[in-house]
Amino acid sequence: MITHGNEIELFAGNSNKPLAEAIAKELKTVLSDIEVGTFSDGEISVHLCETVRGKDVFLIQSTCAPVNNNLMELLIMIDAARRASAGRITAVIPYFGYARQDRKARSRDPITAKLVADILTSAGADRVLTMDLHAAQIQGFFDIPVDHLLGSSILSRYYKKRKNDDWVVVSPDVGSVGRARNFAASINCPLAIVDKRRPKANAIEVMNIVGDVTGKTCLMVDDMIDTAGTICQGAEALMKNGAKEVYACCTHGVLSGPALERLMASPIKEVAVLDTIDLADKLKDCPKLKVLSVAKLFAAAITKIYSDSSMSTIYED
Repeated sequence: MITHGNEIELFAGNSNKPLAEAIAKELKTVLSDIEVGTFSDGEISVHLCETVRGKDVFLIQSTCAPVNNNLMELLIMIDAARRASAGRITAVIPYFGYARQDRKARSRDPITAKLVADILTSAGADRVLTMDLHAAQIQGFFDIPVDHLLGSSILSRYYKKRKNDDWVVVSPDVGSVGRARNFAASINCPLAIVDKRRPKANAIEVMNIVGDVTGKTCLMVDDMIDTAGTICQGAEALMKNGAKEVYACCTHGVLSGPALERLMASPIKEVAVLDTIDLADKLKDCPKLKVLSVAKLFAAAITKIYSDSSMSTIYED
């Protein structure tokens, strides 16, 4: 049986210190002292500078770029806490890397999301707290409890204040229809779909638009924006089909490769993203980005986990 004490400790790796500090501020505490560095050959070195014996430990680390370094930091932090006799270890992973490899799309492909889940469990994590997995069924890859937060609650609250009768929510592809439909229902808007075909990775060909977008303000919704090819080509297709304006939003702003250049060159007016990934160095290059904080939601979830309370109530206003 997993036991935990009556004290909480928050530790943060190097992937997203601003978010970790914001979560600690929401909890009216400070981050616990930890040293996360590297040896001269690049090996990661971790030292917990405070005792965690019998305590409820929360390790905050997004596995974003550099993905492998951040993942190894998290694993070593978990191992350090386990060997220091922490009462319970929760891996707080705002952005869960490798989630896109959640099935065998071709023969001889790995299912890396399952592999990472197994590694986190083997390292000693007792629980995982994350947000908007690329596929919700990834929760079943873990043999430990997973609390799966929904970033759409923050995004929908933001757009409820801005939308009017000419808005329509758009799914950028058929695979995201469920997410877009739920989002459209939450802000009381109609739904449209960009029907596309992907001939190869990171390259798409837009076929047609399902739904009425003529004269409409379109809001494209996705779980992440990586190279921005899908979202930008979708926006161009919407404009060609008579859309008045195009906005976009997502939970995870991965924004790798040519993403920023594509967004700046696209007809998209604004891209709202959550701060599950630290985007401080990219804001100056892309003024279209609007970053919304998930700190309050994660702080509420951590409070529920610590107190062994129901998680469902955190979405109630």
